[in-house]
Amino acid sequence: MSKKPILTTPRGPFKKRTLRQHILRRLALVLPISLLVIVLAKSGVLDTMADRYTFKPESWFEDTALTQHLRVLMTHNGMVHTPAKCLIFSLNGNDPPTASTIRVMEQHTGNCPGPKGETSELFTLRIDRLNKIIMSDQGSPGTFHPIP
Repeated sequence: MSKKPILTTPRGPFKKRTLRQHILRRLALVLPISLLVIVLAKSGVLDTMADRYTFKPESWFEDTALTQHLRVLMTHNGMVHTPAKCLIFSLNGNDPPTASTIRVMEQHTGNCPGPKGETSELFTLRIDRLNKIIMSDQGSPGTFHPIP
């Protein structure tokens, strides 16, 4: 009868790793995840996901939440081609609480494209907060239509 030799080094998942193997395994995990997050951030998917998560039905009555939602909406549906940080929303303070008129303007300061120090009006939005309807006069000043 032969005896099995006693193993002195563990095998399988309990095998000791070298420092190089440890670093390579970490990089193999971290690099693809980092690249995925960068691609999602550049494409705007992360902004859209955050907007879907944070914009609630009661947010229609909060000006800050509504303007942030509009900022994401305008940049991702192709209404504006400027970066979201370059948009200014001017709310009319005399509007009733259930409906608002918002002027959308483009600023040209800092990292925003265009002639420095100027602000140009792009279009006007009418917001029906009760029915959750957004209308725009983009392309036809004074004539409002639903946004895409």
